[in-house]
This record gives sequence, structure tokens and C-alpha cells, in this order.
Amino acid sequence: MTESNSGTLYVVATPIGNLDDFAPRAQRTLAKVALIAAEDTRHTARLLNHLGLERPMMSLHEHNEAQRVEQLVARLESGDDVALVSDAGTPLIADPGFVLVRALRERGHRVVPVPGPCALIAALSAAGLPTDRFLFAGFLPAKGGARRARIGELAERAETWLFYESPHRIHATLADLQALLGERRIVIARELTKTFETYLQGSAATLLERLASDSNQARGEFVVMVAGAPPADTEGGWVEGATLLRALLAEGVGVKQAAAVAAELLGGRKKAWYARAMSLQADG
Repeated sequence: MTESNSGTLYVVATPIGNLDDFAPRAQRTLAKVALIAAEDTRHTARLLNHLGLERPMMSLHEHNEAQRVEQLVARLESGDDVALVSDAGTPLIADPGFVLVRALRERGHRVVPVPGPCALIAALSAAGLPTDRFLFAGFLPAKGGARRARIGELAERAETWLFYESPHRIHATLADLQALLGERRIVIARELTKTFETYLQGSAATLLERLASDSNQARGEFVVMVAGAPPADTEGGWVEGATLLRALLAEGVGVKQAAAVAAELLGGRKKAWYARAMSLQADG
């Protein structure tokens, strides 16, 4: 069947909290498709009920996405249009859908975005951090060692970087950011577009104090945004330091000890050199 005769997959963004943010085009799309592939059909059923719609649904999440591809290809080749939605926001952005969209693109099927809410863009637009360049890191690793190594890799990035975090890990993540980034400016956004939407800013230590003083601030889903690394000349000469750190690490010197040597010889904060050494070690 040619592409012109097959159905279309619509990648539909849904509200991240406030249902008034649901675009009219997105609503019309869900109303007309033959099938909705939803991350959680129960969650999407509540959205459809709010819109007064009834549509057939199929679950598509991280555990079954690969198995759903052939089923959805068959529906499209029969001429059916299908909508892909996640629980909130834009599908594929730290949500399922990549495996399906890649497979459909490789087979020549039509994939159409229906844009709308996205938590990372919403958070960044109101954070007061530079937005001319930014890096989205998805979710950081859940285990402490891997998470600290990832932060070490990101610490030297010049652009703003951001990631999603859950309420049960936000304290541990902020503690890691405090240890590795010191006074670097951080903004956290929670409960975006909802009644208790909140932005907090300051160093990681300041944010930890705020969360400790008000347990409500640790509830909800978070977007954590981190200012980019300061210019090289304020951190002791990154280029020269990288050469030194690589040499020390190659000789078997530990990361902490290598960072201390770099700080002693080149100046700058030990924590900054530690983050740099962690990144170099991770890169091999």
C-alpha cells in the first residue's frame, strides 16, 4: 500500500496539568482518528471523558512499544488514522513513542505532529535562565553513583541544562548538585500549569533548605534547570586543567585526589575540578 493510501500517525501533545491548554486542533484530531495509542489508557480515558469523546484505545508504553509496532502498522496500512499520546505533554519527550515513530518513518508512513504543551519548554520559558542554547538531559540515573557521574559530565556545559526529576529523588539529586556544582544557580519548577505551580531559585543548598522548611515544596513532578558553566577563565583554565587531569587519571590517581592537585596548581574550586575529572573519567 502506498503512503497516500495508508493512514497517518498523529503525535498529539496533551495538557501537562491545566486542561484549558488543550489545543482545538489536538481535540479535533482525537475526535476523528480510528484508534488512540496511549501510554496509560486509564489516564487518557479521563481526558476523553472531559472532552466528551469516546474512541477505541490501545496501550503503548515502554514495556510493550516494540510489540505494538506491527499492530499499528497493520492499522495504518488498512487506511486507519491513529493518534499517539502520552500521559501528559508531548509524546517522545522523555516518554514512549520513539521506537514506533522510527519504524514508521523507515517504512515510509506519514507521521504528523500536533504540537502543544511540553513541560521542559514551559519551565524554561519562565525560569530566567539563558535560552539561546540549552540541553535537555531527560531523567538522570536513579542510582547515586551513576547520577553523580552524569552531573559531572554536564557540569562543564556552557549552555543551560535541564532534566526531569521525581519527588522521591529530588532531595538526593539536589544534594549531589550541591556537592558537584557549589553555588551554581539552579531553578526548579513544580506542578506546572496546576494550582500549586511553583518556581524556586538559588544554589542547591538554598533549595534544599527551602524544601526542608516546607515539605509541600517536595511534592509533584519537577523540572530542574541549571545555569551553564562560567567562562573558562573564572574556573582556573579548563583546557590546561583537562590535560593535567587526564595525565593524573591515566596514572591511576583517584578522581578526588586529581581534582585537589588541579585546584592547587591552577586555582579554582575543588568541586568544579572534581566535576571535570568525573566527566573525563566517564569519557574514558
